[in-house]
Parts: sequence; structure tokens; C-alpha cells
Amino acid sequence: MLRQMSVPTSDLVADALLWLIRIGMNRKPRNARSKRAVEKKAPQVNENPKKALFLRGTTASQLVQDAIADLYSLKRPLAVKFTKKNPIHPFEDASSLEFFSEKNDATLLVFGSHSKKRPHCLTFVRTFNYRLLDMLELYLDPNTFRKLSQFKNKKCAIGLKPLMLFSGTPFENPNASPYTLAKSLLLDFFRGQETQSVDVEGLQYMISVSAADENDNETPPQIHLRCYLIKTKKSGQKLPRVEVEEMGPRMDLRVGRSRHAEESTMKEALKKGKGTEPKSKKNVETDIVGDKMGRIHLGKQDLGKLQTRKMKGLKRSRNVDEEVEDAIEESDNETDDADAKRAKIGL
Repeated sequence: MLRQMSVPTSDLVADALLWLIRIGMNRKPRNARSKRAVEKKAPQVNENPKKALFLRGTTASQLVQDAIADLYSLKRPLAVKFTKKNPIHPFEDASSLEFFSEKNDATLLVFGSHSKKRPHCLTFVRTFNYRLLDMLELYLDPNTFRKLSQFKNKKCAIGLKPLMLFSGTPFENPNASPYTLAKSLLLDFFRGQETQSVDVEGLQYMISVSAADENDNETPPQIHLRCYLIKTKKSGQKLPRVEVEEMGPRMDLRVGRSRHAEESTMKEALKKGKGTEPKSKKNVETDIVGDKMGRIHLGKQDLGKLQTRKMKGLKRSRNVDEEVEDAIEESDNETDDADAKRAKIGL
């Protein structure tokens, strides 16, 4: 009698691969190369810049593939792109994405797919500790989409940080919404290497993300993503004249499904390591403008012993005193002579 054998599912295979990877990471490295790789993936005080992984599903339209290629060009060199088809459904099962995230050391993922119900879909995924944190679906508008190559002008250099501009009240909502999630994901996506200062010559392009106001009776507004090349020209003054020119890509995105991070997981993800925050000095504060202000505590003062300020203009010298005395004597002599004359006359 034949015994029925159970076939392992994709979830079990992904969990087994993750388990094997973690066992390999916990092993002692055998050589210097593997030691460097383990240290690179280990938690650090100052984390490495976030890398993005681009991959496609089994059915991805040409429009989605072009959009992924353009986003990959803007994200380089902190980007990895897969070309093979992957049977993944992020909102149903994200274990495969977590596996790819840990294998490629990528915190951000962009998954492209296409279906009749969700056409031209880009799913932005963010992970923490190689586990799903949050994700958002954005649907491309095929009528307004323009590729990077369709703009016949100069492009920005690779690896530069862009200027980010968000305009629209949906991005300023104090409550969690798909638009605030989109703002957070896009900022993380284009953040790049963290620096304390930026050279003005390195600001070569700007990314503008805008959305109209939300109305209850109408459909949710689209997110308009534009990339502009920054040009500086002579103005005859000290400051140059700044102009912008669209360089592509041009995307109009419609908000789809979203999954926000759990409060406990987000709190753990936002923790800062010891030594990263500057030590606060006692009685020293910084105002909104950035000026440093200090507070001094003094004891009780005795105003009777207060030393007043001495000015040379109020001090009388010896010559002045002698002149004053001579003038007084002369005036006394004149009065005496006048009295003697009056006495002789008999007045």
C-alpha cells in the first residue's frame, strides 16, 4: 500500500531558507571575506545606506518594466534589479520578499505586477530586521507616463542626493493615511547616503511630489511625481539664476492597497543606538533659529558694594582745580576793591 506524501508549500520552503540563512549567519566565519560579510549585516551604530531591490511578478506589463528601469536608474548604485519572473503576491504572502530582502541585504523593495483588477501596479515594500514593516500599492496612469529616455536632455550623475519637494495637504495629515505612507516611503527610497553637509554643486536634480486636496465625494487624488534638472546661470549678481528643466520620468500614481506598520514594530525600528544622540549641556538651549542660549545662576548680590563705572570725563584734574581757585580769588579781590571805592565816595 502506497503511503501518501505531502508536498512542501512555498511558505514552508521560504521559512526553511530563512532558517538556513540565519544558521549560516550565526556560524563562526571561516575566512576574512565571510567575516566582513557578517560584520556588514550586523547591527551598527551608524547604519549603512538603504539598498533597494527591484523585481517583477509573473505578469508585468511593459509600462511597469519601464517604470522599474527608470526608478532603478535614479536609485543607483544602491540598487539591485532582478529580471526573472517571481510568483509573488505581497499582500497575501510576503515571506518570499523577506527572503530576498535578507539574502540581498536590501531594506527597500519595489515589486511590479499587472492584472485586470490592479493594472500597472508598483508595490513599495519596507522591511525592518528583514521582516515586513509596511507597504503601499501605486497604480501607474498609462496615458501620462513618460520614460526617462523620452526627455532628450542632459541627465544627472549617478549617486547624487536629490532635493525632495512635497506639496499638498494630503501629505501633511497628522493621522496615518496612504499619502503620509507614500511620503515616508519615497523619502526613504531617495535618501541615499546620510551626510552632515551637501555641496551646492552636487544638487543637480529635484524630485517634486504633489497631490490635490482630498474630497469626500470624489475619488482620491493622484500623486504626481516629476523629476527636474537644476541649472544655474549667470545673473549679473552675486547669486546665480536658478532654472529647472524636466528630465523624466513622469509618473501619475493612483493609491491602492496599503499596510501600515504596527505600533510596537515601528517603535522598535525608530530606536537609536547609544552614542548617536549628542549629549545635552546643562542650562544651554538652542532656539528655533539655531542660536545657542545659555542660562547663568547667580547668588544674592549686595548692591551697597557694587562698583560703579568710572569715566575720565567726570574726573577733575589738578590744573582745573587751581584755575577754579584763582578765579575765585580774583572775584573776591574785585569785590573788595569795589567796596573800598564806595567807602571813599561815601555811598
